[in-house]
Amino acid sequence: MLSTRRSLALAKDSFLSLRNLQARFVSTEYYDPPFSPLSKPAKPAKKTKKTEQDQSPEPMTSPTAPVTSDLPFDFRYSYSETNPAIKPIGFREPKRFSPFGPGRLDRNWTGTCAPASLESDQRQWAVVRDKILGEALTEEEVAELVERYRHSDCSRQINLGKGGVTHNMIDDIHNHWKKAEAVRIKCLGVPTLDMDNICHHLEEKSGGKIVYRNINILVLYRGRNYDPKSRPTIPLMLWKPYPPIYPRLVKNVADGLTFEETKEMRNRGLHAPALMKLTRNGVYVNVVGRVREEFETEEVVRLDCTHVGMSDCKRIGVKLKDLVPCVPILFKDEQIILWRGKKN
Repeated sequence: MLSTRRSLALAKDSFLSLRNLQARFVSTEYYDPPFSPLSKPAKPAKKTKKTEQDQSPEPMTSPTAPVTSDLPFDFRYSYSETNPAIKPIGFREPKRFSPFGPGRLDRNWTGTCAPASLESDQRQWAVVRDKILGEALTEEEVAELVERYRHSDCSRQINLGKGGVTHNMIDDIHNHWKKAEAVRIKCLGVPTLDMDNICHHLEEKSGGKIVYRNINILVLYRGRNYDPKSRPTIPLMLWKPYPPIYPRLVKNVADGLTFEETKEMRNRGLHAPALMKLTRNGVYVNVVGRVREEFETEEVVRLDCTHVGMSDCKRIGVKLKDLVPCVPILFKDEQIILWRGKKN
C-alpha cells in the first residue's frame, strides 16, 4: 500500500513539473492542444424594465415607395418585336407577376405591358426631346462624331439581338451617355429585317437621334443639351416575362385556297430551290427586297434557315408577312415556305 501511494505521489509531482515547464518554455500564443474547448457565446444582456416615460412607441419604417416614371409610353419587354395591335389569346403566367417586381412600379402589369398613365402627354415629351437635342449638328460635327464611334473597337457599344429594342436597353443607352456623346449599336438577328423600325423606337424611347446608319451599324447621338443628372427615370425589369399566347400563324387551309391547293403549294415550296440561306444571328437587311423580287416571277418561295432555330424561323415569318407582304404556309425542318397570295 505504501509503495503504491509513493508511486502515485511521484507521478503527480512529475506531472506538475511538466506543466510548469510547459508554462515557462511553451508560448501560449502558438499552443493549440487538440480538442480544445470551444468558447461559450456571451449571454445577451438582460433587458431592464422601462419606465412609463421611456416606453414611447418606436417609429414605424414605411416600405419603399414604388418608382414613378413620367415617360409617356407603355413599358414592354421589347418595343420593336411586339405589335400592340395583335391581342393575345392567353397567358403563360398570372398577370399579377410583374417583371418589375412586387410593388416597385406605380403601373399595373397587364401581361404584355405596363400602360402609361392617362395624364402623360406625348407633346410635352416631344418638346423636351427637341430642347435636349438642341441645334442640328453641322456636317463637320457629324463627321467627327461618326469617325469616333463607328469603328468596331469602340468601347461605347451595345449589341442588339433577337429581342430587339428592349426596355432595359434604354437604361443602358443613358448609362453610356453619362461619359460619351454617342453610342454605337450593332444589330444582329431577326430585328435587322426592319431597320427602320429599330431606328424609330431607339429615337422615340431614348430621346436621341440617329446620326449614322450603315447596314446594321447605328450611331445614336444624345443631344447638345443632354444632362445626365436630369435623365428620365427608367425602372428596370428584373426578369424576362413569359411571352403570351398569340393566334396561330399558319392556318391548315390558307385564305383563298382549298385544302388540296394548300397542300400542293406546300409540296411545291419544299421541292423548290432555296432563295436564300440564312444563318443564326445574321444580318437580314436585304431579305425583304430579295423576296419581293422573287415574287414577281414565282408564286412560292423557300428560305433555308438550317441551324437558325424554329423560334427564330417563326419570328422571321411573322415579320415577312407584314413587310413583303406574303402568306406563310409552312414551317418545317427549319424551312420557311412563303406564298405571295392571290393578285387582285
